[in-house]
Amino acid sequence: MLGFLLRRIAATIPVLLMVAVFVFLMLRLTPGDPAAIIAGDNATPQQIVEIRERLGLEEPLHVQFAIWGGNLLRGDLGQSYFFRQPVTSLIAQRIEPTFSLAAVTIVITVLVAVPLGTLAAYRHGSWLDKFVMGFSVAGFSVPVFVVGYILIYVFAVELRWLPVQGFVSIREGFWPFMERMIMPATALAVIYIALIARMTRASVLEVLGEDYVRTARAKGQGEFKVLVNHALRNAAVPIVTVIGVGIALLIGGVVVTESVFNIPGLGRLTVNAVLARDYPTIQGVILLFSFLYVLINLLIDIAYLFLDPRIRY
Repeated sequence: MLGFLLRRIAATIPVLLMVAVFVFLMLRLTPGDPAAIIAGDNATPQQIVEIRERLGLEEPLHVQFAIWGGNLLRGDLGQSYFFRQPVTSLIAQRIEPTFSLAAVTIVITVLVAVPLGTLAAYRHGSWLDKFVMGFSVAGFSVPVFVVGYILIYVFAVELRWLPVQGFVSIREGFWPFMERMIMPATALAVIYIALIARMTRASVLEVLGEDYVRTARAKGQGEFKVLVNHALRNAAVPIVTVIGVGIALLIGGVVVTESVFNIPGLGRLTVNAVLARDYPTIQGVILLFSFLYVLINLLIDIAYLFLDPRIRY
């Protein structure tokens, strides 16, 4: 087990290195000049050149990468061109709203999707099963921002139950925090509820046809125990895999959702940095997301050991 963890942790180093090289080259080879954006529309060519020299953009690409990589090894993600702050400080300021949104979304998704998929498998062919399948298709088809605007119109504009936008830290109270998290988390959770409920249904339905499930029923065990202790437990590996993949895919949904609900998180920071061609900020955020993606996959692999004792690394 320890050897497996050490190998997986060591394997993250080349992955993050490849991500760093790819992002570095992609940003600098695509059209657009951050110096021109900083200088403004009325800047002279000489002023743009001076800004490029000050930012180090006149250096060859390999020199720029060596400087950035050396700072990165010391834990320095660089200075933001647009915000004029250290990138680590910007990320630290914006990380709580994004992680809060992701955490609430995951809780809503798991609490709704897993029971819904399990019941759909148990009631295979019933109206509930058809509802879950129909909801899965709709959940995949409707974009996150459309769901967000519908929720805003219904619950904020018409009913006036919830605030339209903004973020309040959980340190200022649980309900003020939740009333601003319910709508964005629900909008973001719809597609993942559809995905995980569909996978849960398929996995549990397959397990319900196994011999040991029929044996448990023949011994007189109740249907709830059969579903939880036998069906759901043995179907947990693919379900956990999809949940982990869904958590990793939250990154893309967070960017859109934070823009719709005006949440000052990493998604909004990324959008502003892309529009301003703020290379250090974009690179820092993407590296953070890449590290989290690798970490989530590692945690999923470890979870397999507890869910299925037959798995050994």
